[in-house]
Amino acid sequence: MLKRRIKLFGIFSIAAGAMISSGIFILPGLAFDIAGPAVFISYFLAGILALAGILSVIELATAMPKAGGDFFYINKTFGPLLGTLTGFMGWTALSLKSAFAIYGLSEIINTYTGTSHILSGLLLCLAFVALNIKGVREAAVFQVSLVGGLFLLMFLFIGFGLPEVDPGRYVPLMRNGPGPLLFATGFVFISFGGLIKVANVAEEVVNPGRNLPLGIISSLLAVTLLYTLVTFILTGVLDAEQFRGSLTPVADGAEVFLGAPGYVLITIAASLAFISTANAGIMAAARYPLALSREHLIPPGISAIHKKSRTPVYSILITGALIIVSLMLPLETLVKAASAVVLAAFVLTNAAVIVMRESKLINYRPSFKTPLYPIFQIASIGLFLYFIARLGIETIEVVSALLLVGLLIYFFYGRKKQKREYALLTLLERVTHARLSTNKLEDDLREYLADRKNIEWGYTDKLIGDARVIDLEGSPGMEEVLEQAGRQASELSGLDEGLLYSEFKKRVDHSDICVSDFSAIVHILPGSISKMFLVMVRSRQGIKVSDTHPDVRAIFLLGGPKDDKVEHLRALIHLARLSREKRFEEQWQKGEGPIELKNALILGKARLH
Repeated sequence: MLKRRIKLFGIFSIAAGAMISSGIFILPGLAFDIAGPAVFISYFLAGILALAGILSVIELATAMPKAGGDFFYINKTFGPLLGTLTGFMGWTALSLKSAFAIYGLSEIINTYTGTSHILSGLLLCLAFVALNIKGVREAAVFQVSLVGGLFLLMFLFIGFGLPEVDPGRYVPLMRNGPGPLLFATGFVFISFGGLIKVANVAEEVVNPGRNLPLGIISSLLAVTLLYTLVTFILTGVLDAEQFRGSLTPVADGAEVFLGAPGYVLITIAASLAFISTANAGIMAAARYPLALSREHLIPPGISAIHKKSRTPVYSILITGALIIVSLMLPLETLVKAASAVVLAAFVLTNAAVIVMRESKLINYRPSFKTPLYPIFQIASIGLFLYFIARLGIETIEVVSALLLVGLLIYFFYGRKKQKREYALLTLLERVTHARLSTNKLEDDLREYLADRKNIEWGYTDKLIGDARVIDLEGSPGMEEVLEQAGRQASELSGLDEGLLYSEFKKRVDHSDICVSDFSAIVHILPGSISKMFLVMVRSRQGIKVSDTHPDVRAIFLLGGPKDDKVEHLRALIHLARLSREKRFEEQWQKGEGPIELKNALILGKARLH
């Protein structure tokens, strides 16, 4: 597991740094050529569109704060096929965006030093890879410094630029109607693509339930305002022909009202932006191969974590290799394809929220919930699909090629691995009443929830998660309890049912098994078994264990290998302590089924209800 080191301002900085780059320092000129003076409205609308998409991502991230971002959520919702496609496309899109940022920075170096942009791009990429391998905290601290300096320079640009705008340059505002405005909105949407990067590092965020929503939403609002004001100023200070053909529009605008020092100032700001985007991009993109590897959809060695730095070294290295190869890709094709991939990711994440909620999974408990469900999700999906279609056939062809590569990866590797469970199966179970899954997904969600609540997840918690649960009606006698427990324990351990019954009976007859008036533990070390097992029995009306304990509601029957008495003793102590936790008795009695009974033990100490 990755270590949680990124705090609130680190989240803000990673998201903002990933957004403020080519989206504002290069794309405005291309977008102005499409939308005209209304280009600043396109950026504002793209920010609103990004907000519609990111709210569902935040909900999923606070329920499942794991590395891999949208891939991880789609995989857990729709299964490994769509998960693989999402992971591969997301990894490619973020890597390409980082490649373009490195290319932009290498062009600046080339302008002032004459160094080949290929050579400087290679060296820069290697430097960012080394920084991210060193540690996420170091990379995040570096990111905070970059973003702080970048915002300061951009605020100076806005402060000096607003008084210089010429209102006449905005007339007419929409020369060709709303169509070009909407096309430009989709075109510049990649400017907000950095948002999904933060979800990729959710596993490394301190207090993700609070810091993820605050950090992501605040960064989006700040960057949307910044984009809108900067493009508004550029429209008001640059001649239309100069703006339309410029690949350095912000520097050109600064030169108009600040002269040569302004051009240098914004060139510095652009350099900071390219650096921050490249750094954040590698940090986030590398979490896609990590997550794909953990799910056995690509070779498992790629998910290896460095013992000292606690970073995914191999995942970072292959991401760096992809970025190096991508340094010569055409700009416009890259922008459209990357925008389409991010829009498609938002389509799937909004659909994932619908499936997760309608599946009624007990342990799906996000700390942030998207408002106006499900109208918000349905409307957002429609909007994203519309903007994908507006980007044109060439973009759809590029995305289709990426999908094909993802399909090949899945069919030649991922599908051969073990069967996985996902929320769509649970939803289909509710609709068809067919048995399509076990409770594996509930177990996974419980573990993510415990991690989010800083509950230490140990061997006994996994033992409880794998336990069999017997829910008895009425007030059964101990004979009936032990008989049913023997059958369940036999299925778990492979030992003879009669032998297990005899061992349980011997322990009950010769020991005081009661931990309290409410609960009891029966523990045995039967024969040669390889691992421990646990059977949990609940009776709301009570079980008469003895004359002094006539009303026991919870009985835990534990068995383990004779040569592992230490772990056996630890499990005994852990179960005894958990069953005495505050609110355990109330949660145990109220629990509707096996999942909630296990939650009463594992999550009860988190006061979840």
